[in-house]
Amino acid sequence: MPAKDIYHDCVKNALIKDSWTITHDPLSLKWGKKDMYVDLGAEQLLAAEKAEHKIAVEIKSFIGQSEMNDLEKAIGQYIVYHDVLAQVEPDRELFLAVSQDVANGLFEEPLGELLLKNNRVCLLVFEPETEDIVTWKH
Repeated sequence: MPAKDIYHDCVKNALIKDSWTITHDPLSLKWGKKDMYVDLGAEQLLAAEKAEHKIAVEIKSFIGQSEMNDLEKAIGQYIVYHDVLAQVEPDRELFLAVSQDVANGLFEEPLGELLLKNNRVCLLVFEPETEDIVTWKH
């Protein structure tokens, strides 16, 4: 199993504060002979609809030496997880969790805006210090 991101517990706590139930830590996926681990699986009961909303969350800190390298790795990993989830758990929506600083920087620049506009990634933006979810970007 891969090492946990430095923000793992922060995002987990933020989801719990936002009324999500953590169902998997990590969420194990298998496709063929390949095993994968999305950082978190969670669900939330939507009372008005009497249905469950299920998500998977991959957490990335973007603290490497190259922001572009971190982005390329994160998006590649996101695409692999997204496509496998679409086959094995099509009712679970995938999010990339990034700090508010990363969202305000990288994802408000033209490249990040393009990725969001073209539906390449869905973001869960969190504030590390308060362990709060700031916004969801689809």
